This record gives sequence, structure tokens and C-alpha cells, in this order.
Amino acid sequence: MRDPHDENGVDQLTLTDHLAELRTRIIRSLYAMIIGVSIAFFYSDVLFDLVRQPVQQFLPEGGLVFTHPMDKFMAHFKLSGVAGLILTCPFWLYQAWCFVAPGLYRHERKYAMAFIVSSSALFVIGASFAYFLVLPAAFDFLFTFGGTTDRPLITISEYFSFFATMVLVFAVCFELPVVMVILGLLGILRSAGLRSTRRYAIVVLSVVSAVVTPPDVLSMVLLFVPLVILYEVSIVLISMIERRRANASSIGAAD
Repeated sequence: MRDPHDENGVDQLTLTDHLAELRTRIIRSLYAMIIGVSIAFFYSDVLFDLVRQPVQQFLPEGGLVFTHPMDKFMAHFKLSGVAGLILTCPFWLYQAWCFVAPGLYRHERKYAMAFIVSSSALFVIGASFAYFLVLPAAFDFLFTFGGTTDRPLITISEYFSFFATMVLVFAVCFELPVVMVILGLLGILRSAGLRSTRRYAIVVLSVVSAVVTPPDVLSMVLLFVPLVILYEVSIVLISMIERRRANASSIGAAD
């Protein structure tokens, strides 16, 4: 009979077990998101007023325009999807943790609450960072570039696509420390390796920042700087994990 645990308390699961577990976690996350989307759709008018706020001052008539009968409805529906994703992030992040946890040592699974709180907080902080700082700065540059003679005529669908992309990109990018720490817990990343490849990582982060942000230097810098800081924080956290593992191993060997 197969032992489901090894001597270190790490679960030994087959590929079939992993796929079944992944399916379960995805289904549960989808159920939660459906509930979150339903709640958000009920308040979509209020939410869309908030979404419109960063660009409001640049709209000559005070509102966005739409060119197709379904544009406004679809924008509210998509907004509900994004809001539902953010609203339910603690639950689907918990499901992600439950999927990863079997690959960790037993004493490391106690970090579940820290993972859920930190990853949820970083997701919301990233989205808020984009909403309150990046989008106003980007719009101020893009709409005043070349003078103020020309007036923008922005459609709901185009604006919301831009808005949702920026908010979700920043929210996901701010999850960098969580992803790196999990990879460190799994033994895939090492602090020494991250330090030695720091220069290459900075180049990659700068390219990512340039690609996913609007074509202005300010927006790129506003993403690049936090990513570099989060990368350095991840190295410190992984170093702490490695020291704790080394201390635990030395204590176990002494016993």
C-alpha cells in the first residue's frame, strides 16, 4: 500500500491525484466567483461611477459614449466580472494554497493564513495603486499631450478594456513576492540564485513594465519601481525560510 506521506511530511500524490485536486479547486473557485459577480452586478451602477472617476475630468460632456446598443450592458457585465474576481480573491487564493500545500513540509502548511492575508492584500493594493495613482497620471499625460485643442471621444468598451487591463495587470504583478516565496518553499528558488541573477531580473522587470503599461515613462516607472522593491523583499523572505529550514535540520540532526 502506498504511503501518502514521505518521512518529512510531504504528501506523495500521483499525477491523477494532482489533476483531480486541481479540478476540485478550480470548480470551487468558479462557484465563488459566480456569487461574487452576481453581487457586483447588483451594484454595477455605483461601481461604474467609480470606474469613470479617473477619466471624468477629461470628458467634455461628462460621460463616456457608446456606439452599439449592447456596449453599455456588456461594460457593466465585464465590470461585475472584474469586481467579483477582486471580491472573492481571498477564497480562490485559499484554493490555490490548498493545491500547493501538499508539496510543502507539514510545519510549513501553518503559513496558510499568512499566505491568504498577504496575497489578498497585495492583490487589492496593486489594483488600488493602479486606480489611485497610475491611471490618473497616465490620463493626464495621454490627454494633455500635444496640447488641449483636441477633445477626446472615448467609448465605454474601449475605456473599460483599458481600465480593466491596467487594474488587473498591477494586481497580478503585485503578487510577485507571494509567487516567489511559494517557489522558495517548494525549493525551486534559492536566495543565492536570486541575488546572482538580480541584474537579469531587473532587465526582465523593466521590459514587463514597458510592455504592460501605457506608452509613457511615468507609468512604466510606477510599475517598475514597486516590482524591484517586491523582488528584493522576496529575496529577504526566502532567505528567512532557508535559515529556518537549516536550523530545523540541525536541531533534528542533534536529536
